[in-house]
Order: sequence, then structure tokens, then C-alpha cells
Amino acid sequence: MYVVLIYDITMDVHGPKVHRNVFKICKRYLTHIQKSVFEGNLTQLKLMQLKADLDKYIRKDVDSVIIFKSREERWLDKEFWALEDDKTDRFF
Repeated sequence: MYVVLIYDITMDVHGPKVHRNVFKICKRYLTHIQKSVFEGNLTQLKLMQLKADLDKYIRKDVDSVIIFKSREERWLDKEFWALEDDKTDRFF
């Protein structure tokens, strides 16, 4: 399945450490496309592993992770409204 992952980490005392760990985990599974946004193809098993890895760091009371899922990349439409980044050319 094709996944777009977006996260928001609260920058309190522990925020920078949480952010570093979340970023590294996401980068292992997906392509980094913009600040806290990642995309890529994952199997259901890999998605479950990603969630398990993130659950070790995400603080459910202050942090947020959103996953958009699609069967295939081709079902997504992408439009640039400003600077076009070639790292994101995987969308059609």
C-alpha cells in the first residue's frame, strides 16, 4: 500500500529527543519529502512494524502521527503551490 505519514511532536523538554527518534524511524521505512512528511510503499507487515517502532517514542497525550493510505500511488493526485521539490516526484 502507498502511505503518506505526517507527524507533529510537541517541543517541550523531551521534544527534541522524541523528534530525532521519530525522524530516524520514519526515514528507515519511508522517503522523507518535507519537514515532518514521509511517503512510500509499505506492506501491511512493514506498516505494523513502523507503528510498533513509533509507539516506543510517540507520547499519545501531546504528539500526533497521521497516516494516509492508498492501495497504489497512482490513485493520488499531487499539486505544487510553491517551490517544487524533486524528492516528491513519486506522486503523479
